[in-house]
Amino acid sequence: MSTKDNPSNSNGKFLNPTPILDDLEKGPWPSFLTGFKKLAERTKKTMIRGVLDQLEYSYKTKMGYWKGGLVSVVGYGAGIITRYSLIQDKIPEAKEFHTMRLQPPPGLHYNTKMLRELCDIWEKHGSGIVCMHGQTGDLMLQGVPEQNVQECFDELNRKGWDLGGAGASVRTGASCVGPARCDDSCYDTLKVHYEVLKHFTGLVHRPEFPYKLKFKFAGCPNDCVNSIMRSDIAFIGTFRDAIKVDNAEVKNWVQKNGMDSLVNNVINRCPTKAITLKGEGIEIEDKDCVRCMHCINVMSKALSIGSDKGLSLLMGGKSHLKVGSMLGSMIVPFVKAETDEDIENLIELLERIIEWWDDNAFDHERLGETIERVSLKEFLKGVELEPDINMVNTPRDNPYFKAEF
Repeated sequence: MSTKDNPSNSNGKFLNPTPILDDLEKGPWPSFLTGFKKLAERTKKTMIRGVLDQLEYSYKTKMGYWKGGLVSVVGYGAGIITRYSLIQDKIPEAKEFHTMRLQPPPGLHYNTKMLRELCDIWEKHGSGIVCMHGQTGDLMLQGVPEQNVQECFDELNRKGWDLGGAGASVRTGASCVGPARCDDSCYDTLKVHYEVLKHFTGLVHRPEFPYKLKFKFAGCPNDCVNSIMRSDIAFIGTFRDAIKVDNAEVKNWVQKNGMDSLVNNVINRCPTKAITLKGEGIEIEDKDCVRCMHCINVMSKALSIGSDKGLSLLMGGKSHLKVGSMLGSMIVPFVKAETDEDIENLIELLERIIEWWDDNAFDHERLGETIERVSLKEFLKGVELEPDINMVNTPRDNPYFKAEF
């Protein structure tokens, strides 16, 4: 176990023996433990040593020993995940190991000055352990005692950082790199992310909902932020007109990769069989295309997204809880997000959705679970949306709602 007073143990080494954890560093894959040990040896922070000792003990007893609680900073009710040890009598150095969640910039655009300032402040007040990024999208600062939380936040806040969401609140948003570096982005993910989270920032900082609510912003159907399965409201970029085909580039692609590759890797893999050969080029039947992006991904010079761009809203995605894992269901097939007015209209819709969910959800019930319980019909009435044929669980196969509309 850890020693209370001496930063080194009786053998003259800073870290205590952890034979079970050492096994996790063997084999071909890197282990987080290697980084933990190096950081502990470099900084001589006894908190990290205590956490390693507690983890070793947990592997030995096959039990977890962390419990929650409440730690906050002035004016905030969220953003800090508490971790108190249940065995602090055995391992006092692991008494507290709280996590501070910070909101990242849209598209995860950092500069080195920001990150150096962040690391200096965090090593001063906390463990120095940083996770980029958590499942919600936050930049996670892991390991700080309660007595250091307020001062650490104050210094970070003066540098422009803000706490993210935690608990029953709107959570930190996550967005792909969008138009900054991607030709396939169908809307400005960075601007929409910024405007939406700025509008709901009070609901991020102060929990007041039945449970958590997540926004994620993907610039195209490739969904590089996994929003369809990880967010209650997923913003998926799409386009309404046809895929643009440059048959001269198709010919070049075939010369380089072969006709067999075009047939087997592009045409035959179209989920709706919308692509056909036409001479030395291809033709795409627009009414059958579901914008899955596969052909564009494979033939990025020959094929590109259309010009009538916007986004779809899918709702209800989440991992396990009351009714198991759920993917987002199509609720708003297409909406523009180009002008300030477009974004204001989008935010008004989000306000109606959140208000309806807050009024109708049970405790610990996510948006998709509430819709599943009360029916899509009642949800659409409540948020003043008209039914649309595109609102389906499985396109062209299993209708999400029936003809009672």
